[in-house]
Amino acid sequence: MTTSLPHLKPLKPYTLSHYSSLPRSQTQTQITHTRIPQTLTITGPTSLSGQVSISGSKNSSLSLLAATLLCSNSSLLHNVPTDLTDIQSMLSILNSVGVKTQVDVRRKRILVNSDGIRCVEPCLEEMRKIRGGFFVIGPLLARFGEAIVGLPGGCDIGERPVDLYVRGLRALGAVVELRQVVDDNVGCSLRWECSGLGLSNLASQDGKVLARAANGRGLIGGNFHLDYPSVGATETLMMAASMADGVTVLSNVAKEPEVIDLARFLNDSGACVTGAGSDKLLIKGKFKMHGAECVVSPDRIEVGTFMIAAAITRSCILISPVIPSYVSCLTDKLTISGCKITQRNHDTFQVSAVPADVGENLQGFDVKTSPFPGFPTDLQPQTMALLTTCNGLSIVEESVFDKRMGHVREMQKLGAEIHVCGSTALVFGREKGSTLHGCRVDAADLRGGVSLVLAGLAAEGTTEINGIAHVDRGYENLDAKLQFLGANIKRLIPAVSPL
Repeated sequence: MTTSLPHLKPLKPYTLSHYSSLPRSQTQTQITHTRIPQTLTITGPTSLSGQVSISGSKNSSLSLLAATLLCSNSSLLHNVPTDLTDIQSMLSILNSVGVKTQVDVRRKRILVNSDGIRCVEPCLEEMRKIRGGFFVIGPLLARFGEAIVGLPGGCDIGERPVDLYVRGLRALGAVVELRQVVDDNVGCSLRWECSGLGLSNLASQDGKVLARAANGRGLIGGNFHLDYPSVGATETLMMAASMADGVTVLSNVAKEPEVIDLARFLNDSGACVTGAGSDKLLIKGKFKMHGAECVVSPDRIEVGTFMIAAAITRSCILISPVIPSYVSCLTDKLTISGCKITQRNHDTFQVSAVPADVGENLQGFDVKTSPFPGFPTDLQPQTMALLTTCNGLSIVEESVFDKRMGHVREMQKLGAEIHVCGSTALVFGREKGSTLHGCRVDAADLRGGVSLVLAGLAAEGTTEINGIAHVDRGYENLDAKLQFLGANIKRLIPAVSPL
């Protein structure tokens, strides 16, 4: 059973002055943020209880914010996880090209006005912080006929080439070049030869992509088949095609819920996108698009993370809001392991792994990640943490990213018995040698970092997790939410010496 999201509608009554009366603490034209090293300490094992509220989807929010670049007038986004550093970085990227943004932190909504865009080259420093910043190349190119965008940053979880983006934009009539950045002001221009190498010869943040409409006017509709159903490439090409002259057909596209969210927003902004959720998109380009209002769907990866939190701590918690079909793959796996998952109402799950309900032990299971509707790669590290506490030998195969096993070494420090061969891990359960105990570990990426938090909840003693800024990129107030559920978790913020 799925939850129907509120219909998106053209935005008429809202303007930038709409928020002018809000207290300054709730409304910001530009968010500034610092990256002070912080640490989480967790004393376990712990038991959780109560209900947790799920934030809006980070990944949906990033693509929706990028899509506002296509629109004249203002757009209003509700249920945005405004506390996430990735969202703050994307707002800084928009601000750097002249977009005006106002953030209502308490109500979790952002008002965006893109009428004042003054350039098509976002701030390179901000672009280097997040992968999602690269999305803006599509709408900037579509609306203004050119874009200069830095190569994306984000977590180091393997090669994530942008050649799909580039070849797709070329199919829509763009000329695309790569400029290698030597320093802040000097570069040497190199034409991109689309050989499918995906920038493997360059560091991920070494250059800029320069794109322009070959005809000097704008993009044109075309056909493009994605070699792999990349979510980012699908969304970027959807946005670009929305203002291309003619009809575009994209095949072998991503089916993720975030693609559906973006299609809804684009359609209510005046575009014509059909087929979202299938492997083929048909997009009829429009000359002009207007602002719209939308509600960001709940973050399915956060839902899954808290489902695993209940399982790894052998607890019972309520989770809402949930769109059940978005997490059905994980639900099936947890049910196989012995968890009891009950849909209490249309958008609330009860997840129980309490021994009195399910028995003393959960059973291990095998996992192979794949694009939606398969098992999400963004839940692989968390699932591996759970499997160290289950019975039996489990096999975890990562088929999406080639370096998404970086968390294993840190889990081994915690006592996990895991053997890795390439992109496959053998996870030995509790009776096979895994006995989690607290120690000091380092988070190196977003999902790997939160897997260490989950392991710390189940480990004996105190676990200290450094590099928690990675987790803050994708989980809003994670420590506070876990504290509310009963976890003994604290955030240590070092004192900053006055200047």
